[in-house]
Amino acid sequence: MFVDYVCPYCFLVEGAVARLKRERDVEVVIRPFELRPDPVPTLRPEDDYLPRVWNGSVYPMARRLGVEIALPSVSPQPRTAKAFMVLQLAQERRLGEEYSGAVFRAFFQQDRDVGDDEVIIEVATSVGLDAAEVRHALASPERRDRQVEAQRYASEEVGVTAVPSFRIGGRRYSGVLDATGLIEAVDQSQAPERAS
Repeated sequence: MFVDYVCPYCFLVEGAVARLKRERDVEVVIRPFELRPDPVPTLRPEDDYLPRVWNGSVYPMARRLGVEIALPSVSPQPRTAKAFMVLQLAQERRLGEEYSGAVFRAFFQQDRDVGDDEVIIEVATSVGLDAAEVRHALASPERRDRQVEAQRYASEEVGVTAVPSFRIGGRRYSGVLDATGLIEAVDQSQAPERAS
């Protein structure tokens, strides 16, 4: 699943992914895709675009799903490369999903700047990561290079242009899929296996 931590739709799809995991034996791997990688300017909540999208789409969807979410006031919106560098560490410690959920909650429910090193450290340690390891990850040129490569892979090899995006059985699905849509996609991807 390709996500960006500043994308509200990626946060809203968490419930559908959780149901998919309960109903099917699947592994969900969180992969980074920065919607606005440096040097592309990030969005500002005080401009017209974000409130319009949130009022017209995000808030109605959140109400329907029963998810508490608010347009963060952090301006401009944070870059997420550093948070994704720590995701690498979290995944190595088998805490990737917990960490990602905590980053989403920090931004969309606690109005915290998830591009700030100290916020990232607090979020990461809240799910069990070691603060010294997180600091090392944030300063690591190797992790930075891996993040750049992950962005290239997502856009050039997988063809991701928007998030959330899912790669299921070699097919790419883009947008907010509900649990039924995700389950159907998994079932279709496994149909040839069942037939043999």
